[in-house]
Amino acid sequence: MYFVELEPVFNNEGTALPLDFTVDMSDCDIYGGKPFRSPVHVTGEIRNSTGIVSIKAKAEFTLDLTCDRCAASFDRTFSTPIEHVLVTELNDEDNDEFIVVDSLRYDAEPLVREDILLSLPTKVLCRDDCLGICPRCGKDLNDGPCDCKKEYDPRWDALLQLTQEDQ
Repeated sequence: MYFVELEPVFNNEGTALPLDFTVDMSDCDIYGGKPFRSPVHVTGEIRNSTGIVSIKAKAEFTLDLTCDRCAASFDRTFSTPIEHVLVTELNDEDNDEFIVVDSLRYDAEPLVREDILLSLPTKVLCRDDCLGICPRCGKDLNDGPCDCKKEYDPRWDALLQLTQEDQ
């Protein structure tokens, strides 16, 4: 937990509170495992600018991942922006654009965790042009072609005859 005392920020226009903390997310079970091997580092500030209190920060972390195409293990570093407006009360309870701070002591860790999890890609690849593995022999096609012969599909015979008749 990382509690921030917000009273000085809310009560003094132009005040900024620096943020520099870590969040342990090693318990998060995503992508079929627990990829957070080291803590997430968060830096930024909470600022009162003309009566509007906002948090602007970034979370930097490295994940230990497995490629969805070729099953190779790799590490990838991410930087997630964290930008929200903080308010003490809302006129419209259905408004989800603002973060309501009931007391002037706020735990920033759940907000960081949520922003990170929502920003992660749904599919992870070791590289953009990953070729995956051969469905028959299991060879990693990123290391070169396999020795499997191309499968013949007789359903294409009618189409093949049409192309040969045109010639």
